[in-house]
Amino acid sequence: MIVRREHPGDHAAVRELHEAAFPTDVEARLLDELREDAGFLPHLSLVAADEEVVVGHVIATRGWIEPLGAAALGLGPLGVRPGSQGRGVGTVLVHALLAVAEAAGECLVALLGAPGYYGRFGFVRSTDLGVAPPDPAWGAHFQARRLAGREQRGTFRYAEPFTRL
Repeated sequence: MIVRREHPGDHAAVRELHEAAFPTDVEARLLDELREDAGFLPHLSLVAADEEVVVGHVIATRGWIEPLGAAALGLGPLGVRPGSQGRGVGTVLVHALLAVAEAAGECLVALLGAPGYYGRFGFVRSTDLGVAPPDPAWGAHFQARRLAGREQRGTFRYAEPFTRL
Protein backbone atom coordinates (compact mmCIF):
# COMPACT_ATOMS: atom_id res chain seq x y z
CA MET A 1 0.00 0.00 0.00
CA ILE A 2 1.18 3.52 -0.79
CA VAL A 3 -0.14 6.84 0.46
CA ARG A 4 -0.03 9.77 -1.92
CA ARG A 5 -1.72 13.03 -2.73
CA GLU A 6 -5.12 12.66 -4.40
CA HIS A 7 -5.09 13.46 -8.14
CA PRO A 8 -8.10 14.66 -10.20
CA GLY A 9 -8.14 11.24 -11.87
CA ASP A 10 -8.87 9.69 -8.45
CA HIS A 11 -12.10 11.65 -7.84
CA ALA A 12 -14.52 9.01 -9.15
CA ALA A 13 -12.79 6.19 -7.24
CA VAL A 14 -12.68 8.28 -4.05
CA ARG A 15 -16.38 9.18 -4.37
CA GLU A 16 -17.27 5.48 -4.87
CA LEU A 17 -15.13 4.57 -1.85
CA HIS A 18 -16.96 7.05 0.41
CA GLU A 19 -20.34 5.89 -0.89
CA ALA A 20 -19.40 2.30 -0.04
CA ALA A 21 -17.87 3.16 3.34
CA PHE A 22 -20.85 5.11 4.73
CA PRO A 23 -24.58 4.32 4.92
CA THR A 24 -25.56 7.56 3.11
CA ASP A 25 -23.96 9.71 0.43
CA VAL A 26 -23.44 12.67 2.80
CA GLU A 27 -19.66 12.23 2.99
CA ALA A 28 -19.32 11.80 -0.79
CA ARG A 29 -21.38 14.94 -1.45
CA LEU A 30 -19.44 16.85 1.21
CA LEU A 31 -16.15 15.86 -0.40
CA ASP A 32 -17.34 17.07 -3.82
CA GLU A 33 -18.22 20.45 -2.28
CA LEU A 34 -14.99 20.70 -0.30
CA ARG A 35 -12.92 20.31 -3.46
CA GLU A 36 -14.69 23.40 -4.87
CA ASP A 37 -14.41 25.47 -1.69
CA ALA A 38 -11.82 28.16 -0.88
CA GLY A 39 -10.84 26.03 2.13
CA PHE A 40 -9.64 23.14 -0.07
CA LEU A 41 -5.96 22.34 0.48
CA PRO A 42 -4.86 19.87 -2.24
CA HIS A 43 -1.76 18.77 -0.32
CA LEU A 44 -4.05 17.56 2.49
CA SER A 45 -6.26 15.28 0.38
CA LEU A 46 -4.55 11.89 0.51
CA VAL A 47 -5.35 8.44 -0.87
CA ALA A 48 -4.11 4.99 0.07
CA ALA A 49 -3.71 2.74 -2.95
CA ASP A 50 -3.18 -1.00 -2.97
CA GLU A 51 -1.99 -2.23 -6.36
CA GLU A 52 -3.40 0.89 -8.08
CA VAL A 53 -6.81 0.47 -6.39
CA VAL A 54 -7.80 3.36 -4.10
CA VAL A 55 -8.70 1.74 -0.77
CA GLY A 56 -8.74 4.79 1.50
CA HIS A 57 -9.01 8.56 1.53
CA VAL A 58 -8.66 11.38 4.05
CA ILE A 59 -8.93 15.13 3.70
CA ALA A 60 -8.33 18.17 5.88
CA THR A 61 -9.62 21.58 4.90
CA ARG A 62 -9.09 25.09 6.17
CA GLY A 63 -10.92 25.86 9.38
CA TRP A 64 -10.71 28.76 11.81
CA ILE A 65 -10.68 29.49 15.50
CA GLU A 66 -13.04 32.40 16.14
CA PRO A 67 -13.26 35.22 17.13
CA LEU A 68 -9.78 36.09 15.82
CA GLY A 69 -9.92 33.89 12.73
CA ALA A 70 -6.74 31.94 13.53
CA ALA A 71 -6.05 29.27 10.91
CA ALA A 72 -6.72 25.64 11.81
CA LEU A 73 -7.64 22.42 9.97
CA GLY A 74 -10.82 20.36 9.97
CA LEU A 75 -10.12 16.67 9.36
CA GLY A 76 -12.70 14.65 7.51
CA PRO A 77 -14.16 12.78 5.96
CA LEU A 78 -11.93 9.74 6.40
CA GLY A 79 -13.10 6.68 4.49
CA VAL A 80 -11.83 3.16 3.85
CA ARG A 81 -13.29 0.73 1.34
CA PRO A 82 -15.28 -1.91 3.28
CA GLY A 83 -13.10 -4.82 2.12
CA SER A 84 -10.00 -3.01 3.37
CA GLN A 85 -11.31 -1.92 6.77
CA GLY A 86 -9.57 -3.31 9.83
CA ARG A 87 -6.20 -3.51 8.04
CA GLY A 88 -4.72 -0.22 9.29
CA VAL A 89 -5.51 1.85 6.19
CA GLY A 90 -7.26 4.58 8.19
CA THR A 91 -4.45 4.64 10.73
CA VAL A 92 -1.81 5.10 8.04
CA LEU A 93 -3.86 7.86 6.38
CA VAL A 94 -4.35 9.83 9.60
CA HIS A 95 -0.65 9.56 10.49
CA ALA A 96 0.32 10.71 6.99
CA LEU A 97 -2.12 13.63 7.05
CA LEU A 98 -0.86 14.80 10.45
CA ALA A 99 2.75 14.60 9.26
CA VAL A 100 2.01 16.65 6.12
CA ALA A 101 0.01 19.20 8.15
CA GLU A 102 2.78 19.60 10.69
CA ALA A 103 5.44 19.91 7.99
CA ALA A 104 3.31 22.62 6.36
CA GLY A 105 3.33 24.61 9.61
CA GLU A 106 -0.30 24.03 10.62
CA CYS A 107 -1.04 24.65 14.29
CA LEU A 108 -4.19 22.68 15.11
CA VAL A 109 -6.34 19.90 13.62
CA ALA A 110 -9.93 19.36 14.79
CA LEU A 111 -12.49 16.68 13.96
CA LEU A 112 -15.80 15.11 14.88
CA GLY A 113 -15.29 11.41 15.53
CA ALA A 114 -14.98 8.53 17.96
CA PRO A 115 -12.69 9.39 20.90
CA GLY A 116 -11.58 5.76 21.19
CA TYR A 117 -10.30 5.78 17.61
CA TYR A 118 -8.75 9.24 17.36
CA GLY A 119 -7.24 9.29 20.86
CA ARG A 120 -4.40 7.09 19.67
CA PHE A 121 -3.29 9.89 17.33
CA GLY A 122 -3.06 12.41 20.16
CA PHE A 123 -6.52 13.93 19.77
CA VAL A 124 -8.25 15.05 22.95
CA ARG A 125 -11.58 16.64 23.75
CA SER A 126 -11.29 20.05 22.06
CA THR A 127 -12.36 21.94 25.17
CA ASP A 128 -9.29 20.53 26.97
CA LEU A 129 -7.30 22.73 24.55
CA GLY A 130 -9.57 25.74 24.92
CA VAL A 131 -11.34 25.13 21.59
CA ALA A 132 -15.13 25.00 21.67
CA PRO A 133 -16.97 22.81 19.14
CA PRO A 134 -19.21 24.44 16.52
CA ASP A 135 -22.11 22.61 18.19
CA PRO A 136 -21.87 22.15 21.99
CA ALA A 137 -23.95 18.95 21.73
CA TRP A 138 -20.96 17.23 20.09
CA GLY A 139 -19.24 17.07 23.49
CA ALA A 140 -16.38 14.57 23.72
CA HIS A 141 -16.77 13.61 20.05
CA PHE A 142 -15.36 16.96 18.92
CA GLN A 143 -11.61 16.57 19.32
CA ALA A 144 -8.47 18.50 18.51
CA ARG A 145 -4.73 18.06 18.38
CA ARG A 146 -2.14 20.83 18.56
CA LEU A 147 0.71 20.47 16.11
CA ALA A 148 2.90 23.54 16.52
CA GLY A 149 2.80 27.25 17.06
CA ARG A 150 1.02 29.33 19.61
CA GLU A 151 -1.98 28.25 21.62
CA GLN A 152 -5.31 29.15 20.04
CA ARG A 153 -8.52 29.54 22.04
CA GLY A 154 -12.05 30.11 20.80
CA THR A 155 -14.73 28.35 18.77
CA PHE A 156 -13.80 26.15 15.83
CA ARG A 157 -15.40 26.82 12.43
CA TYR A 158 -15.24 24.32 9.58
CA ALA A 159 -14.98 25.20 5.87
CA GLU A 160 -18.30 26.46 4.51
CA PRO A 161 -19.57 23.15 3.00
CA PHE A 162 -19.78 21.64 6.50
CA THR A 163 -22.38 24.23 7.50
CA ARG A 164 -24.76 22.87 4.86
CA LEU A 165 -24.82 19.31 6.22
